[in-house]
Amino acid sequence: MPSFPRYRPRRLRRTEALRALTRETSVGPEHLILPLFVQPGRGLRKPVPSMPGVAQTSVDEAVRDAEEALSVGVPAVILFGIPESKDERGSEAWHEDGIVQTAVRTLKTALPELLVVTDVCLCEYTSHGHCGIVRDEQVDNDATLEVLARVAASHGAAGADIVAPSDMMDGRVGAIRQRLDEEGRTHVAVMSYAAKFASAFYGPFRDAAGSAPQFGDRRGYQMDPANGDEALREVWLDIEEGADIVMVKPALPYLDIVRRVKEETGYPVAAYHVSGEYAAIMAAADRDWLDGARAMREALVSIRRAGADIIITYWARQFARTLSHSQ
Repeated sequence: MPSFPRYRPRRLRRTEALRALTRETSVGPEHLILPLFVQPGRGLRKPVPSMPGVAQTSVDEAVRDAEEALSVGVPAVILFGIPESKDERGSEAWHEDGIVQTAVRTLKTALPELLVVTDVCLCEYTSHGHCGIVRDEQVDNDATLEVLARVAASHGAAGADIVAPSDMMDGRVGAIRQRLDEEGRTHVAVMSYAAKFASAFYGPFRDAAGSAPQFGDRRGYQMDPANGDEALREVWLDIEEGADIVMVKPALPYLDIVRRVKEETGYPVAAYHVSGEYAAIMAAADRDWLDGARAMREALVSIRRAGADIIITYWARQFARTLSHSQ
Protein backbone atom coordinates (compact mmCIF):
# COMPACT_ATOMS: atom_id res chain seq x y z
CA MET A 1 0.00 0.00 0.00
CA PRO A 2 1.25 3.51 -0.71
CA SER A 3 2.25 5.39 2.37
CA PHE A 4 2.64 9.08 3.10
CA PRO A 5 5.90 10.45 4.46
CA ARG A 6 6.01 11.17 8.16
CA TYR A 7 6.31 14.91 7.47
CA ARG A 8 3.15 16.50 6.06
CA PRO A 9 3.68 20.27 5.54
CA ARG A 10 -0.06 20.87 5.36
CA ARG A 11 -0.47 19.91 9.02
CA LEU A 12 0.84 23.36 10.00
CA ARG A 13 -1.35 25.28 7.56
CA ARG A 14 -4.78 24.22 8.80
CA THR A 15 -5.58 27.28 10.94
CA GLU A 16 -4.43 30.87 11.20
CA ALA A 17 -3.06 30.14 14.68
CA LEU A 18 -0.84 27.37 13.28
CA ARG A 19 0.23 29.52 10.33
CA ALA A 20 1.12 32.41 12.64
CA LEU A 21 3.00 30.15 15.02
CA THR A 22 5.26 28.82 12.26
CA ARG A 23 5.54 31.97 10.14
CA GLU A 24 9.18 32.58 9.17
CA THR A 25 9.06 36.27 8.20
CA SER A 26 7.38 39.10 10.04
CA VAL A 27 6.73 42.71 9.09
CA GLY A 28 5.80 45.21 11.75
CA PRO A 29 5.31 48.97 11.83
CA GLU A 30 8.75 49.23 13.45
CA HIS A 31 10.32 48.18 10.14
CA LEU A 32 8.68 50.99 8.12
CA ILE A 33 9.42 54.57 7.10
CA LEU A 34 6.66 56.82 5.74
CA PRO A 35 7.56 59.27 2.92
CA LEU A 36 6.15 62.80 3.20
CA PHE A 37 6.13 65.53 0.54
CA VAL A 38 6.27 68.96 2.17
CA GLN A 39 5.73 72.40 0.67
CA PRO A 40 5.41 75.99 1.93
CA GLY A 41 2.07 77.23 3.21
CA ARG A 42 -0.42 76.28 5.85
CA GLY A 43 -3.41 73.97 5.86
CA LEU A 44 -2.47 72.60 2.44
CA ARG A 45 -3.18 69.07 1.28
CA LYS A 46 -2.96 68.44 -2.46
CA PRO A 47 -3.62 64.84 -3.50
CA VAL A 48 -1.17 63.31 -5.98
CA PRO A 49 -3.39 61.91 -8.78
CA SER A 50 -1.02 59.08 -9.69
CA MET A 51 -0.61 57.98 -6.05
CA PRO A 52 -3.99 57.44 -4.36
CA GLY A 53 -3.79 58.24 -0.66
CA VAL A 54 -0.63 60.36 -1.02
CA ALA A 55 -0.60 64.16 -0.91
CA GLN A 56 1.71 67.13 -1.01
CA THR A 57 1.20 68.89 2.31
CA SER A 58 2.21 71.98 4.22
CA VAL A 59 4.36 71.41 7.29
CA ASP A 60 1.46 71.60 9.74
CA GLU A 61 -0.36 68.88 7.84
CA ALA A 62 2.84 66.81 7.67
CA VAL A 63 2.95 66.94 11.48
CA ARG A 64 -0.58 65.49 11.54
CA ASP A 65 0.47 62.68 9.19
CA ALA A 66 3.59 61.93 11.23
CA GLU A 67 1.60 61.95 14.47
CA GLU A 68 -0.86 59.46 12.97
CA ALA A 69 2.02 57.26 11.83
CA LEU A 70 3.54 57.28 15.31
CA SER A 71 0.18 56.45 16.87
CA VAL A 72 0.05 53.17 14.93
CA GLY A 73 3.70 52.30 15.58
CA VAL A 74 5.51 53.67 12.51
CA PRO A 75 8.64 55.27 14.01
CA ALA A 76 10.06 57.32 11.14
CA VAL A 77 9.33 59.57 8.18
CA ILE A 78 11.47 60.59 5.23
CA LEU A 79 11.02 64.14 3.93
CA PHE A 80 11.01 65.34 0.33
CA GLY A 81 10.84 69.08 -0.21
CA ILE A 82 8.87 71.03 -2.79
CA PRO A 83 10.39 74.54 -2.80
CA GLU A 84 8.77 77.85 -3.71
CA SER A 85 11.39 78.53 -6.37
CA LYS A 86 14.07 76.67 -8.31
CA ASP A 87 17.35 77.64 -9.93
CA GLU A 88 20.18 75.93 -11.78
CA ARG A 89 22.12 75.13 -8.59
CA GLY A 90 19.14 74.15 -6.45
CA SER A 91 20.07 76.72 -3.83
CA GLU A 92 16.79 76.33 -1.91
CA ALA A 93 18.00 72.85 -0.96
CA TRP A 94 20.49 74.16 1.62
CA HIS A 95 18.73 77.33 2.77
CA GLU A 96 18.50 77.58 6.56
CA ASP A 97 14.78 78.30 6.27
CA GLY A 98 14.16 75.93 3.36
CA ILE A 99 11.08 73.76 3.34
CA VAL A 100 12.81 70.57 4.56
CA GLN A 101 14.82 72.41 7.22
CA THR A 102 11.62 74.05 8.48
CA ALA A 103 9.79 70.73 8.45
CA VAL A 104 12.58 68.99 10.38
CA ARG A 105 12.59 71.62 13.14
CA THR A 106 8.80 71.59 13.40
CA LEU A 107 8.53 67.82 13.49
CA LYS A 108 11.28 67.38 16.08
CA THR A 109 9.66 70.02 18.29
CA ALA A 110 6.16 68.59 17.99
CA LEU A 111 7.15 64.91 18.02
CA PRO A 112 10.61 64.55 19.61
CA GLU A 113 10.39 60.75 19.60
CA LEU A 114 9.87 60.67 15.82
CA LEU A 115 12.86 59.62 13.71
CA VAL A 116 13.25 62.17 10.93
CA VAL A 117 15.08 61.15 7.76
CA THR A 118 15.79 63.65 4.99
CA ASP A 119 16.31 62.95 1.32
CA VAL A 120 19.51 64.67 0.14
CA CYS A 121 19.37 65.45 -3.57
CA LEU A 122 18.98 68.42 -5.88
CA CYS A 123 16.40 67.20 -8.40
CA GLU A 124 13.44 68.75 -6.57
CA TYR A 125 15.24 72.09 -6.35
CA THR A 126 16.96 72.54 -9.71
CA SER A 127 15.26 74.22 -12.65
CA HIS A 128 16.60 71.49 -14.95
CA GLY A 129 15.42 68.62 -12.72
CA HIS A 130 18.74 66.78 -12.53
CA CYS A 131 20.36 65.55 -9.33
CA GLY A 132 23.51 67.66 -9.52
CA ILE A 133 25.28 70.67 -10.97
CA VAL A 134 24.87 70.70 -14.76
CA ARG A 135 27.51 71.94 -17.18
CA ASP A 136 27.01 71.63 -20.95
CA GLU A 137 23.96 69.43 -20.29
CA GLN A 138 26.06 66.96 -18.30
CA VAL A 139 25.93 66.45 -14.53
CA ASP A 140 29.32 67.41 -13.05
CA ASN A 141 29.90 64.74 -10.40
CA ASP A 142 32.74 66.41 -8.48
CA ALA A 143 31.22 69.89 -8.49
CA THR A 144 28.04 68.39 -7.02
CA LEU A 145 29.73 66.82 -3.98
CA GLU A 146 30.32 70.07 -2.11
CA VAL A 147 26.71 71.11 -2.69
CA LEU A 148 25.30 67.81 -1.45
CA ALA A 149 27.48 67.99 1.66
CA ARG A 150 26.17 71.50 2.30
CA VAL A 151 22.57 70.28 1.96
CA ALA A 152 23.15 67.37 4.33
CA ALA A 153 24.84 69.67 6.85
CA SER A 154 21.84 72.03 6.79
CA HIS A 155 19.52 69.09 7.49
CA GLY A 156 21.73 67.96 10.35
CA ALA A 157 21.75 71.47 11.79
CA ALA A 158 17.95 71.51 11.67
CA GLY A 159 17.80 68.31 13.71
CA ALA A 160 17.56 65.44 11.22
CA ASP A 161 18.40 62.04 12.69
CA ILE A 162 19.39 60.47 9.35
CA VAL A 163 20.38 62.02 6.03
CA ALA A 164 19.79 59.95 2.91
CA PRO A 165 21.71 60.94 -0.25
CA SER A 166 19.80 59.73 -3.31
CA ASP A 167 21.73 61.43 -6.11
CA MET A 168 24.09 58.56 -7.05
CA MET A 169 27.15 60.80 -7.42
CA ASP A 170 30.45 58.99 -6.87
CA GLY A 171 32.02 59.95 -3.54
CA ARG A 172 29.05 61.74 -2.04
CA VAL A 173 28.81 59.62 1.11
CA GLY A 174 32.40 60.44 2.01
CA ALA A 175 31.88 64.16 1.35
CA ILE A 176 28.73 64.22 3.48
CA ARG A 177 30.24 62.21 6.34
CA GLN A 178 33.28 64.49 6.43
CA ARG A 179 31.16 67.66 6.48
CA LEU A 180 28.89 66.37 9.23
CA ASP A 181 31.85 65.31 11.35
CA GLU A 182 33.64 68.63 10.85
CA GLU A 183 30.54 70.41 12.13
CA GLY A 184 30.34 68.18 15.20
CA ARG A 185 27.33 66.19 14.01
CA THR A 186 28.87 62.77 14.38
CA HIS A 187 25.53 61.47 15.71
CA VAL A 188 23.72 62.06 12.39
CA ALA A 189 23.53 58.78 10.49
CA VAL A 190 23.87 58.35 6.73
CA MET A 191 21.47 56.07 4.89
CA SER A 192 22.79 55.96 1.34
CA TYR A 193 20.76 55.12 -1.73
CA ALA A 194 23.65 52.80 -2.52
CA ALA A 195 22.13 50.78 -5.37
CA LYS A 196 19.61 53.06 -7.07
CA PHE A 197 18.57 51.83 -10.49
CA ALA A 198 17.41 53.88 -13.48
CA SER A 199 13.89 52.53 -13.18
CA ALA A 200 10.57 52.96 -14.97
CA PHE A 201 8.87 52.77 -11.57
CA TYR A 202 9.66 56.36 -10.49
CA GLY A 203 7.04 58.17 -12.59
CA PRO A 204 4.43 58.89 -9.88
CA PHE A 205 7.15 60.14 -7.50
CA ARG A 206 8.25 62.69 -10.08
CA ASP A 207 4.67 63.93 -10.24
CA ALA A 208 4.60 64.25 -6.44
CA ALA A 209 7.99 65.94 -6.12
CA GLY A 210 7.99 67.93 -9.37
CA SER A 211 11.38 66.45 -10.18
CA ALA A 212 11.21 65.21 -13.77
CA PRO A 213 14.38 66.12 -15.73
CA GLN A 214 13.85 68.87 -18.30
CA PHE A 215 16.26 67.26 -20.77
CA GLY A 216 17.82 63.83 -21.16
CA ASP A 217 17.40 61.29 -18.38
CA ARG A 218 19.27 59.96 -15.35
CA ARG A 219 20.77 56.82 -16.82
CA GLY A 220 24.19 58.48 -16.83
CA TYR A 221 24.33 58.33 -13.04
CA GLN A 222 21.65 55.88 -11.89
CA MET A 223 22.37 52.19 -12.30
CA ASP A 224 21.64 49.93 -15.27
CA PRO A 225 18.82 47.54 -14.18
CA ALA A 226 20.78 44.63 -15.69
CA ASN A 227 23.76 44.95 -13.33
CA GLY A 228 23.92 43.00 -10.08
CA ASP A 229 27.67 42.80 -9.47
CA GLU A 230 27.98 46.54 -10.01
CA ALA A 231 25.30 47.08 -7.37
CA LEU A 232 27.47 45.31 -4.82
CA ARG A 233 30.47 47.41 -5.82
CA GLU A 234 28.38 50.55 -5.30
CA VAL A 235 27.25 49.33 -1.90
CA TRP A 236 30.78 48.52 -0.73
CA LEU A 237 32.03 51.94 -1.88
CA ASP A 238 29.38 53.66 0.24
CA ILE A 239 30.17 51.47 3.25
CA GLU A 240 33.86 52.30 2.92
CA GLU A 241 32.97 56.01 2.80
CA GLY A 242 30.96 55.80 6.03
CA ALA A 243 27.37 54.80 5.24
CA ASP A 244 25.52 53.46 8.28
CA ILE A 245 22.60 51.99 6.32
CA VAL A 246 22.60 51.03 2.63
CA MET A 247 19.52 51.12 0.43
CA VAL A 248 18.34 49.30 -2.67
CA LYS A 249 15.82 51.16 -4.85
CA PRO A 250 13.35 50.07 -6.23
CA ALA A 251 12.48 47.04 -4.10
CA LEU A 252 10.30 44.46 -5.83
CA PRO A 253 12.17 44.17 -9.17
CA TYR A 254 15.47 43.99 -7.24
CA LEU A 255 14.81 41.53 -4.43
CA ASP A 256 17.80 39.51 -5.59
CA ILE A 257 19.97 42.58 -4.98
CA VAL A 258 18.44 43.08 -1.53
CA ARG A 259 19.30 39.49 -0.68
CA ARG A 260 22.87 39.75 -1.98
CA VAL A 261 23.53 43.03 -0.18
CA LYS A 262 22.31 41.63 3.14
CA GLU A 263 24.19 38.36 2.84
CA GLU A 264 27.45 39.82 1.53
CA THR A 265 27.73 42.90 3.76
CA GLY A 266 25.80 42.15 6.95
CA TYR A 267 24.96 45.88 7.12
CA PRO A 268 21.50 47.28 7.87
CA VAL A 269 19.65 47.24 4.54
CA ALA A 270 16.78 49.49 3.51
CA ALA A 271 14.60 48.93 0.47
CA TYR A 272 12.37 51.57 -1.10
CA HIS A 273 8.94 50.27 -2.15
CA VAL A 274 8.72 53.00 -4.75
CA SER A 275 5.86 55.04 -6.16
CA GLY A 276 5.32 52.93 -9.26
CA GLU A 277 5.17 49.71 -7.26
CA TYR A 278 2.64 51.32 -4.92
CA ALA A 279 0.59 52.93 -7.69
CA ALA A 280 0.38 49.72 -9.72
CA ILE A 281 -1.19 47.82 -6.83
CA MET A 282 -3.52 50.71 -5.98
CA ALA A 283 -4.69 51.01 -9.59
CA ALA A 284 -5.34 47.28 -9.88
CA ALA A 285 -7.22 47.29 -6.58
CA ASP A 286 -9.33 50.23 -7.74
CA ARG A 287 -10.45 48.10 -10.70
CA ASP A 288 -11.13 45.08 -8.47
CA TRP A 289 -8.43 43.13 -10.30
CA LEU A 290 -6.89 42.10 -6.99
CA ASP A 291 -7.25 42.54 -3.25
CA GLY A 292 -5.17 45.68 -2.67
CA ALA A 293 -4.58 45.17 1.05
CA ARG A 294 -3.47 41.57 0.60
CA ALA A 295 -1.24 42.49 -2.33
CA MET A 296 0.44 45.28 -0.35
CA ARG A 297 1.03 42.99 2.61
CA GLU A 298 2.46 40.32 0.33
CA ALA A 299 4.76 42.86 -1.31
CA LEU A 300 6.09 44.08 2.04
CA VAL A 301 6.58 40.53 3.33
CA SER A 302 8.56 39.66 0.19
CA ILE A 303 10.86 42.65 0.76
CA ARG A 304 11.49 41.60 4.35
CA ARG A 305 11.94 37.96 3.33
CA ALA A 306 14.62 39.02 0.84
CA GLY A 307 16.61 40.55 3.72
CA ALA A 308 15.55 44.19 4.14
CA ASP A 309 15.66 45.49 7.70
CA ILE A 310 13.87 48.71 6.75
CA ILE A 311 11.15 49.37 4.18
CA ILE A 312 10.26 52.82 2.91
CA THR A 313 6.65 52.60 1.77
CA TYR A 314 3.71 54.90 1.08
CA TRP A 315 1.48 52.23 2.59
CA ALA A 316 3.10 52.40 6.03
CA ARG A 317 0.12 53.83 7.91
CA GLN A 318 -2.42 51.60 6.19
CA PHE A 319 -0.32 48.53 6.91
CA ALA A 320 0.09 49.44 10.56
CA ARG A 321 -3.65 50.06 10.89
CA THR A 322 -4.48 46.65 9.42
CA LEU A 323 -2.21 45.07 12.01
CA SER A 324 -3.79 46.95 14.91
CA HIS A 325 -7.31 46.04 13.71
CA SER A 326 -6.41 42.36 13.54
CA GLN A 327 -5.14 42.22 17.13
